[in-house]
Amino acid sequence: MSQEVSLEREIAELSKGVDALKAAVGRRFLGHAGVVEELLVALLARGHVLLEGAPGLGKTTLAKSLAAGLDLEFGRVQCTPDLMPADVLGTRILEESARDDRRFVFQRGPIFCHVLLADEINRATPRTQSALLEAMQEHQVTVFGETHALEEPFFVVATQNPIEMEGTYPLPEAQLDRFLLKIELRSPGAKELSAILEGTIGPEQPAVGAALARERLLRLQVLVREVPVSTDAIAFVTRLVLATHPGDASAPDEVKRLVRFGVSPRGGQALLLAAKARAMLRGRLFVAEEDLEALAAPALRHRLILGFEAEAAGARPDDVVARATERARRG
Repeated sequence: MSQEVSLEREIAELSKGVDALKAAVGRRFLGHAGVVEELLVALLARGHVLLEGAPGLGKTTLAKSLAAGLDLEFGRVQCTPDLMPADVLGTRILEESARDDRRFVFQRGPIFCHVLLADEINRATPRTQSALLEAMQEHQVTVFGETHALEEPFFVVATQNPIEMEGTYPLPEAQLDRFLLKIELRSPGAKELSAILEGTIGPEQPAVGAALARERLLRLQVLVREVPVSTDAIAFVTRLVLATHPGDASAPDEVKRLVRFGVSPRGGQALLLAAKARAMLRGRLFVAEEDLEALAAPALRHRLILGFEAEAAGARPDDVVARATERARRG
């Protein structure tokens, strides 16, 4: 049996658990199947998610349902201006024994979990926001010179409200770049809203049961890296990233007019990794152009820095990504 056939069979077997997980989360988080898929894509690619949406759209329900479906430890931090880094990471406390011995013991903060919900992250001060940087990138935290590893998997779902901006601290580019995907949660349509109302005003729904074991999830995260990417796919992403830079000759006129700084190489890496995870979710052992186009906006929208002309014209990052994608498609 060839290695490719063996890998295909293993992925097919493990994907049954992913399908069950998607269905379990979908029963509690209604009306946004695409959002659930993008969340799973980021999880399988070992990335993190910035979830943006107005209050009341179910961001917390989504994160909690995902953790329950994976039987993982869930942690939540409600970000406020007075939240300190120690409130997230933990601190040392003085402990006394029965023999009057005293010693400092590290008391872990809520970040020591598998799925962390950082609710309204842009309400925390930059100092507290930066406390998450090492954890998100290195999967460890350093407190008082001591390094503590975070147990795998470690997945951050940070939320922010795009409407109420008073008293907030916009995330700096370095912080935004740590999120594999930025998922925009929009208001549901009439059909989805009707399903949400009907399904949430009756008797309490049963808790989401574990649909995918932790060991299987960790194996899937390893297998994502083994999904091959063709030279054509890499060339497509290369053209797409370059087309977001106003100084590049291939950039469309809209990019040159609206963008100050384009996407970094990390954005291209994020897009390819996310595309690998999406291909695997859909039972394919190769990255197709449709995977790249479907994830271009979630992977790149938060990595663009637009100029004043974009704000004056009412242009959105997704518009710029769409123009750059068209240019990359033409070659």
